[in-house]
Amino acid sequence: MKKNILASFKLILIIFPLCWVLTNCTYKTIEGEPDTSSIASCEGCHTNYTQLKEVYSPDTTAPVSGCGGTAPYYEPFDRVYMNGDGYDAFKASSHHNISCTGCHNGTDNTSDKNLAHSGDFISHPSMYYEEKCGTCHQDIVNGFKTNLHHGTGQKRKVAMRSGLDGPDNFDDLPAHQIEGYNANCAQCHGTCGNCHVVRPPAGGGGLAKGHAFTKTPDMISVCVTCHHSRGGHAYLGVAPGTQPDVHLTSLNFTCLDCHEEDEIHGDGNPVEQRYAYSKLPKCIDCHTNLEATFDDNPDHKQHLYSFNCQVCHSQDYNNCGSCHIHGEGARIPAYLGFKIAGNPIPDVKPGFDLVLVRRTLAAPDNWKEYGIDEYADFEAFPTYNYTSPHNILRKTTRTTVSEGQSCSINCHIRIEAGDTINKELYLFEDDLLDWEKSATQSITVDDKLPAWWFN
Repeated sequence: MKKNILASFKLILIIFPLCWVLTNCTYKTIEGEPDTSSIASCEGCHTNYTQLKEVYSPDTTAPVSGCGGTAPYYEPFDRVYMNGDGYDAFKASSHHNISCTGCHNGTDNTSDKNLAHSGDFISHPSMYYEEKCGTCHQDIVNGFKTNLHHGTGQKRKVAMRSGLDGPDNFDDLPAHQIEGYNANCAQCHGTCGNCHVVRPPAGGGGLAKGHAFTKTPDMISVCVTCHHSRGGHAYLGVAPGTQPDVHLTSLNFTCLDCHEEDEIHGDGNPVEQRYAYSKLPKCIDCHTNLEATFDDNPDHKQHLYSFNCQVCHSQDYNNCGSCHIHGEGARIPAYLGFKIAGNPIPDVKPGFDLVLVRRTLAAPDNWKEYGIDEYADFEAFPTYNYTSPHNILRKTTRTTVSEGQSCSINCHIRIEAGDTINKELYLFEDDLLDWEKSATQSITVDDKLPAWWFN
């Protein structure tokens, strides 16, 4: 009983701040105590709140917005103020032994803001991680070169839909399209500092803890801040009618319990998309005894190697679609859905005949706001992606049946009194909008399901 109460309390502590993150997009400020010490240095200025408020430059661009809404706003002087326990931790760390200019370049020992930020000054050194982080963290940097947080798979799809021959041609796109990607899509793909020093852009940007370097990123303020519209939204059970993932409620897992350091940092081997990455966790890494239960669970015996596990064990999950980059945003608003379709990546996930899919932001005119009326080869990929929602339950609307019944009653299509039961679970061509059909009909289930289901 005590264990259940403790688990519930921990869950409340996790979910409450997430709800705040998802709903609170208001003005943020940090109460600063004026520092009377000299301002004629980088630290002297950035620890003096009054000075920062006097010399700051107003923002010239709007806060980042995207799948999770508009980011919370912090004033420019709040984003660069070094204070509190985080600053004390930074001073006690080995990173403090590196001079400010050692990472940021510019000029130290001056009270002139323009001089301090002159020349080759860098506001976010980890954008140049090979030079700035590699001196001490070479192994991590070597792996990070092909890290999925760089948007490898996303860039590949943009390039190939744009008519380029292969996945490595992103840099050959028109300069204005690359500019659009960097100003929009790239805001959700980070560098070392976005996880370990500053808030991600989606969280408002700026120093997270007084310039402290956090070795293990916080799940809510880092992982979920970027991944909340899909990963965090599902894992924490935020959506109406959904429950938190069983790995949270039963095991109190954070993201890093499954997605370990080697995966997050990368291994240096290029991959076309995230599901091709060798370091991804698999359900059977932990659930190693499923074959031993075949006699007690005929559904596992029949489907374990032909469906991805989420087909049976996921709840409804977030979808949205048809995005104007830097324009109207998602023209198909977010909605909870659940669709089983043919496997869109059989070369990457062989053996799975039916999988869950999620509607993507892809649309023929994604880049209209950047002078490109339509993709040259929109049909290079379906508009629904292979997906593995992070909202697992042992008992879902498909696995919960009356005694003596098979799960098939909640999953197989059947005709009863002239009504078609369970059809809504599957992606049929009729579910597609006209502009989606040519690109996506190859993964619909039309004519691919057992004929006797419809008799």
